[in-house]
Amino acid sequence: MLPDAVDELRESGSEDGAVDEQGRVPHGSADDPWVLDFSANTNPRSPDGAARVYESSLASARRYPPDDYCAFRAAASEVVDCEAREVIPTAGGLAAIRLTLQTSVEPGGSVLVPAPSFGEYAREVRLQGATPTFVDHDAILDADPAGHDLAIVCNPNNPTGECYDAERLRAFAERCRDADTTLLVDEAFLGFTDEPSLAGTPGVVVARALTKLYGLPGLRAGYAVATGRHRDRLDTARIAWSLSGPAAAVGTHCLRDTEFVAATRERVSAERERMRTQLAGRFRVSPSDAPFLLLELDGRDTVEELLATVREHDMAIRDARTFRGLDAHVRIAVRMPDENQQLLGVLDV
Repeated sequence: MLPDAVDELRESGSEDGAVDEQGRVPHGSADDPWVLDFSANTNPRSPDGAARVYESSLASARRYPPDDYCAFRAAASEVVDCEAREVIPTAGGLAAIRLTLQTSVEPGGSVLVPAPSFGEYAREVRLQGATPTFVDHDAILDADPAGHDLAIVCNPNNPTGECYDAERLRAFAERCRDADTTLLVDEAFLGFTDEPSLAGTPGVVVARALTKLYGLPGLRAGYAVATGRHRDRLDTARIAWSLSGPAAAVGTHCLRDTEFVAATRERVSAERERMRTQLAGRFRVSPSDAPFLLLELDGRDTVEELLATVREHDMAIRDARTFRGLDAHVRIAVRMPDENQQLLGVLDV
């Protein structure tokens, strides 16, 4: 990370979307615990026993955790079907993304970045002193990776929600490898689907987290997966004790709960379709494989009016105008059935 890049981001912001005066990207999530939060795409449920594991592991926080994270790596490898040594523990998915850029991108280099997509990609690229080269998210797999240090794919894409065709994605990974361009695949929401992971694919770094699927954004637990020289670079560069003892213990517990994942997928799929059908009577609703829906307003309401309406009912939805290229959109998470029904009622659909 270059000091000049940090200063420039703080002083001038970025053209990549809305940032605050510190150059930070806005995210969903309501700070008020009494607000029913549809702005953050996190599971409203967590695996049974997670709190018990956390409490029982607090005593271990009085000493440094073992830095090999054997149990965590093994549990993660079973989820994405790779070798345990290919798992690199990180403090959340964003830490995996930053670590990948730090070890793959040169100052003055170029990175293929999808748009609209997760705003942190472009920010992290600029912090490495490189330039984001934006490509429409639905055309990223057709882009030429030659001449770029790295290419990024968000699968499924945030905020639009669609998964990429698995065969086309693998073909793009091969083209990146032939061009000696690292491919970073952010699979933050892929666990909500039954689509295959690219973990363990040569030339590819996969970023994953416990934030979304397991409903634990405050735990800050995630991992990268890579092979060969990419794996070696990531494991060498990661900070020591990259996961706290409690985070590693809870993470291991959650990653092994396959029944929780299956139940979550079933619930989200059913509720997403129900919500999409009802919302389509008032909004243009993008197809989605993720635990959220992107809505485009048709002019009868403004985004400000819609945000104000839900706020009056102690709810929050995401202002999606902060994503590059979106100017009349909001994003809503799929929560529990009764909560979703409350929002649908407020939106009068």
